[in-house]
Amino acid sequence: MSDIAAPVLSVDGGYAGWRKQARHALAQGWPPESVSWDAQGAASSAASGQLSLGVDAAPAALPGAGVVDVKVSKELAALLRDAAHHRSAQRWAFLYRVLWRWAHGDRSVASAADEDGARLYAMAKAVRRAQHDMIAYVRFQERRPDMTVGVGDDLPKYLAWYEPDHDVLAYAADHFAKRMGGATWWIGTPDGAATWDGQTIRYSPAPADASAFRAGADQIEPLWIAYYKNIFNPARLNEAALHQHMPVRFWKGLPEAALIPEMIAEARNGARRVGQAATVGSMRGKQVAVDAEQALPVRPAPTSLDQCRNCDLWRHATQAVPGRGPETARIMVVGEQPGDQEDLSGEPFVGPAGNVLDEALRGAGVARDSLYLTNAVKHFKWVARGKRRLHKTPGQLEVEACAHWLDQELARIRPKVIVTLGATALGAVVREKVRLRDAMATPIRLGDTWIVATWHPSYALRVDNPAARASVEAEILAALTQARRLAEEETFAAGPASE
Repeated sequence: MSDIAAPVLSVDGGYAGWRKQARHALAQGWPPESVSWDAQGAASSAASGQLSLGVDAAPAALPGAGVVDVKVSKELAALLRDAAHHRSAQRWAFLYRVLWRWAHGDRSVASAADEDGARLYAMAKAVRRAQHDMIAYVRFQERRPDMTVGVGDDLPKYLAWYEPDHDVLAYAADHFAKRMGGATWWIGTPDGAATWDGQTIRYSPAPADASAFRAGADQIEPLWIAYYKNIFNPARLNEAALHQHMPVRFWKGLPEAALIPEMIAEARNGARRVGQAATVGSMRGKQVAVDAEQALPVRPAPTSLDQCRNCDLWRHATQAVPGRGPETARIMVVGEQPGDQEDLSGEPFVGPAGNVLDEALRGAGVARDSLYLTNAVKHFKWVARGKRRLHKTPGQLEVEACAHWLDQELARIRPKVIVTLGATALGAVVREKVRLRDAMATPIRLGDTWIVATWHPSYALRVDNPAARASVEAEILAALTQARRLAEEETFAAGPASE
């Protein structure tokens, strides 16, 4: 027995080739420790005193009963198939040991609690992860005239180079063949290449020089980079998740990866600035007397609401939300500030509070499109709670900073009745501190204009008690009804326009 050379089984063709050799070895009754595996061929095995075999060539069977008919479960077959693509140099010997144990009745080898089973599961999982990564991180570029891939005159339109952790080119090739239709492509890896001509996939050796496929950009790449940069949200920065789902080792093949360090640095600086804002803003400043002759001139008012920088709310808002409505509106509704939905859409009163207002308008017999709707503050002030942006009441300085825009609207629309929703809106209109409950008792006459104060519709949404909420909604309805009557009385008193 000691004079018999240990057989060396050559694996050609990946998993299919190994399966044929493994079945042959089982039929001969060769235990795992007596077999060597060669994935590169066996040209030099004779010099080492070992015997290289094909499927049809074999020495005499070793002692022990051989297993001719081997049936494995679907789960084990899938694990073996996936693990066969692992880069471990000992994978064929290990897979044969698993198959040998199964064939001889040891079913525990398919359990993750078994040592070999745990290793098999880990190898299969690593291969599946490599499949996912390759599909996610392959980046095609349109072939330039100077690029050739050695597949004849019919060159593919798109090229990609990728260096996977394991041998998963066939998986990725099947994936892209199903999803790219008739577009022809070539994917190169250090192990080999796949070419799709629109109908079939052909495999070939890897190119000797892959540098041409790692450098250069096509016409679409700048557009992709610009898109990637613009969808980046610094408020959602999570570096741990970024590195988990896009490991740094893949960045060299991603054109957008060159932007990531800069965008992360900018997001960090922004987070520090936002984090310091509350502390710095709460510090009491020292008043310094300045002679009138030495004082700086008054800063000119901004000409556009989108250009307004009178306060810092613009830094964290999506956009300014201007008033909306006809220039001839006789009733102006003034709220506190835009909400989350208003900030995203650029329109006032389109969120949950807007729905409450619409319901009250219908009850009061007032058409929404006949009103001019605006807010005392034009940018959304908010605080983060997880992934949500929650409303935060604007401060007095922010209300005063926006007074310029509210004054412009009042002068342009010249409403007969102003309905103020909430204490902030009331203070912004009357320019003095007034208790909302006191002002709700009776309309306020301010020059030629009536001011009707009521609750903000968002207050009704915050009231948990159904009866109390109904009471708030009824008061809002009554205020709008009163505003309609006052506007009608003013219209009647003015009489017909003279010609």
